[in-house]
Amino acid sequence: MTSHDFDWQAAYPSLRSPVFARNVVSTSQPLAAQAGLRMIAAGGNAIDAAIAAAAALTIVEPVSCGLGSDAFAIVWDGERLHGLNASGTAPAAWDLAYFQGRHGDAFPKRGPDTVTVPGAVAGWVALHGRFGRLPFADCLAPAIELAEAGHGVARIVQQKWAAQVDELKSQPGFAEIFMPRGRAPQVGERFVFAQAGRTLRRIAETAGHDFYEGETAERIAAFIREHGGAMSTADLRAYEPQWVEPISRDYRGYTLHEIPPNGQGIAALMALGILEHFDMASLHPDSVEARHLQIEAMKAAF
Repeated sequence: MTSHDFDWQAAYPSLRSPVFARNVVSTSQPLAAQAGLRMIAAGGNAIDAAIAAAAALTIVEPVSCGLGSDAFAIVWDGERLHGLNASGTAPAAWDLAYFQGRHGDAFPKRGPDTVTVPGAVAGWVALHGRFGRLPFADCLAPAIELAEAGHGVARIVQQKWAAQVDELKSQPGFAEIFMPRGRAPQVGERFVFAQAGRTLRRIAETAGHDFYEGETAERIAAFIREHGGAMSTADLRAYEPQWVEPISRDYRGYTLHEIPPNGQGIAALMALGILEHFDMASLHPDSVEARHLQIEAMKAAF
């Protein structure tokens, strides 16, 4: 199909418009997208751009992701798909008796006993080692600059930030870092994340080893220990992301690929299997019937 054969008009009301470009980096925050595009402009590839964008998001959208988060990736290398599961593993001390002794029958929602070994940084390193083109440190440079120089907090990020303050302000370290003026930053207000900048520099200089075996690992384990958690430097040192074969399902001429469990991608494949039994094309995208069917399919999948 050539471009002039395609109907570029959306079938439903939308403020979106097509983007035409040689390279596109899509993120939830423009500064993170810029970080990715910098890597492309410097001769990097999509993996370099993805790492730069992900690292930048830990600074400009810390309410959604951070250096302590997980990572999943599906990569097409021109010949085949590769899957990476860099989700967090449980500290070795965790078992049923551990939680029953500390929390009874109620699983904690917040605090050190909810924190798994962070996988995102190891995921970046693994992706870069197999597919990256630029030096690893170059990929983290934009995030470091944003952390140290600061940035104006975006509107949607500010809304999410403010909405979490009441629940998180009592957590150790939260108010000190994320409420620098005793509240969430306001829209456009400059937020400097110098501590994260220093951590990112150590990660960049050691190609990620510092996060799992160096000063950062020691700081993480010490903080968890100080507040009654079980994660240790041995847990961090033992962490390794896993390369996995993606799972997939055909749906009406298309194939959807996902990371296998423990990721939740299988739910999307199950939902498609359910929707395949219905004539979705006959329903308007915004009709009550279409929305109800989509909701019921996701409920069944979960």
